[in-house]
Amino acid sequence: MEPHMFQEIYTIMEASFPVNEIRTFEGQRSLLRNPGYGLLTEQDEGGNVQAVLAAWEFPNFRFVEHIAVAPQIRGGGLGRKLMSRYLAVSDKLIVLEVEPPQDPLQQRRIGFYERLGFWLNEYEYRQPPLREGQAELPLLLMSHPRSITEAEFRDIRNTLYTQVYRQSPPNTV
Repeated sequence: MEPHMFQEIYTIMEASFPVNEIRTFEGQRSLLRNPGYGLLTEQDEGGNVQAVLAAWEFPNFRFVEHIAVAPQIRGGGLGRKLMSRYLAVSDKLIVLEVEPPQDPLQQRRIGFYERLGFWLNEYEYRQPPLREGQAELPLLLMSHPRSITEAEFRDIRNTLYTQVYRQSPPNTV
């Protein structure tokens, strides 16, 4: 990947997520050395990045950590196109994190994923901090093409904690 391309990707991520939902530039870039992490992009005719999907590959599931579209072209179907492209090539369960549906924007975001075939799972989940000094985020997991069992949830959560967030999983019964 050309250095300018990662800069474009990170700029889109910064414009799309609050600071507590993305890593630092160097922290995000360092993930590219991990063979289980990858970026899928949509580019315009000039090769400029317009949208990005950042995902992790695990033996039993795939985890979409981020999906973002450049602010100036949001609402034009590019996010749906990118996610549909990703779903079409997966034969595994796909998981992503969303904020609980407490306001219209969060409800719309969940609706976007539900229209793509994702299921909202109501298990209590907290995303560990992505940057030092930040608090955990209360989130929910969505899964495609079906809902997940509580045992699957625990396994997925533990994998995310140890592999993505480099944290010890919560001690639960």
